[in-house]
Amino acid sequence: MGKGSSKYESETRIEFAERYAVGHHDVITKIERAVIGGDWGANGYTTLAQADELAGRLRLDATKRLLDVGTGQGWPGLYLAKKTGCEVVITDLPIEGLCTAAIRAHKERIRALGAIVCSAKRLPFSEGSFDALCHTDVLC
Repeated sequence: MGKGSSKYESETRIEFAERYAVGHHDVITKIERAVIGGDWGANGYTTLAQADELAGRLRLDATKRLLDVGTGQGWPGLYLAKKTGCEVVITDLPIEGLCTAAIRAHKERIRALGAIVCSAKRLPFSEGSFDALCHTDVLC
């Protein structure tokens, strides 16, 4: 996106920080369960069935390390780690969503190796750090 990308990232960070500040309400949980089939703090439209398909296509299991780019509050990375036993690192710009995800990962003992605030355009990882990457419902 060139020179305007940092302005866009700042605006995105503010917009999502406001969304995450709303918190988790029963009505949001009911809508999410009806739309995606589960309660994972999703901000997009990837369904549970589609996430399951992703797990299969990525061949995730307890020996794999997954990078979830643009995870928001942990969807689908935390779900995939819980379902398959893989390790996951979650990334996004708004720290508010990552904090929610990190708390959930700790409470549910999901193999989350870290929650990193970063842009998908500038990932701070060495080549070969991950076996798989997921990036759902995100525009970069």
